[in-house]
Amino acid sequence: MTMRYIHISDVKNSPAVFFNTGLDARSFARTKMSQNIAEEGYVVHPDGSKEIWKPAEVDEFDGVMQVWGPLFNGKRLDLLLTDDSLPDKQLSLQAVVYWIKAKLFLGETQSASDPAASFICFENRESYKEGSVFFGPEYLSYRCLFSEGTEFNRYNSPDLHGMNAAAFCVGAMLYTIFTKTQPFPLASIYQDMREGVFMPARIAAPALNEKLAELIQSALLLPFEDTKSKVNAVDILTDILKILIDADNKIAQIQSLFNTISEEKANKTEKEKKRYLLKHDVIINSKRFYTRNKTLLIGSAIGFALLLIIVFSTIENIKNRPTTAGMLPVSVVNAYYDAFSSMDFEFMEACIKGADKADITAVLSITAILRTRQAYEGILPNTIPAQTWKNDGGDLPAENVFGVTDMILTHLNGSEFEELITYRADYSLWSLTDEEPYRRSDILTLKPDRKNNWRITEIKRTER
Repeated sequence: MTMRYIHISDVKNSPAVFFNTGLDARSFARTKMSQNIAEEGYVVHPDGSKEIWKPAEVDEFDGVMQVWGPLFNGKRLDLLLTDDSLPDKQLSLQAVVYWIKAKLFLGETQSASDPAASFICFENRESYKEGSVFFGPEYLSYRCLFSEGTEFNRYNSPDLHGMNAAAFCVGAMLYTIFTKTQPFPLASIYQDMREGVFMPARIAAPALNEKLAELIQSALLLPFEDTKSKVNAVDILTDILKILIDADNKIAQIQSLFNTISEEKANKTEKEKKRYLLKHDVIINSKRFYTRNKTLLIGSAIGFALLLIIVFSTIENIKNRPTTAGMLPVSVVNAYYDAFSSMDFEFMEACIKGADKADITAVLSITAILRTRQAYEGILPNTIPAQTWKNDGGDLPAENVFGVTDMILTHLNGSEFEELITYRADYSLWSLTDEEPYRRSDILTLKPDRKNNWRITEIKRTER
């Protein structure tokens, strides 16, 4: 069993709250821990009143320096969250509600946010009533928890302080209670926190009260830079309490916070979950690869962009560049989408005159990414044309598959005689990472150019 460095034990035949620093007397002096002995903790009562908790003495026990002070009878909050011997998590939910109230009463008063540094009172006693919460001195608590050997603090972001830290902690605790999993289970926990990388609560617990799931989501995204200015920590905590406490001021039963969901929604959520897990490693690793190699990648991208400029300038002066000479309008359309699938941007350029070049830009971007990966990995990543993949059976997941399938081409109006013709192309577009395709419907207008070659002059796109 792991030794608890913040615990309740006996000293001089009397129980007290103990903080085991994990340091011998010499290390204790060298790290100047004695300067923090005067640091204060707090006991917050259910009526909002608070009292200051101060350490009483520092003693050496079995060669280790320990700080101890007045007794607070309660259960350590982090142990309630992970105690599998509890018949259900109702006691854990009750403890979190008490903790939220106490934090709101404390406001921005500096105190430890780690659940391992808090004790919750569940009985009415002479000194403390049920619902009282003990917060250990902040620095002393973290020193002891470090010595306790907890590899990661899964409930606190290192980038948040004050009420933001408290709201994030509550989000992580409630996520753990309702989903029975940690939101940040991996060794990259702090980077995941900063980048908002975790399975959304609505997917991890699809039957959970939707408003509560949204609030948990907002709390866990607080360290994510893009959302810091969009949410208010106190509002999150207050709104959570409104859901967890009913009109009679009683804490809601856990089962009442879950709704019956339709089979359709359950199936949809399960697909989202599988898609999240499928994409997770690829997307996150790619993003972090970019972050680590940002300077090199930008340099490569600039170099590649310059190379493209030279290539396109050269192509303009080459007489034998691809053309649509001799092709019928319907052949031009089919060839355009075939070139899109094979990422032949030169022929795509030949098919277009005046139409939107978004498809060409997309192909160029993908080509740049593949070439950059080749520079780093030593091999060119293999891509499979979508129609080839489908002809071979089309097994999912569609990894490294790109291009168009299931195209239906419909003549809308015009004719070759009129020198203007319009088609509608309905098709599925497969990207390199998504398991499901995008559905597109394009309206294409074609006219002959000065050399009497049919070319696409307009593409109107609808995407679902």
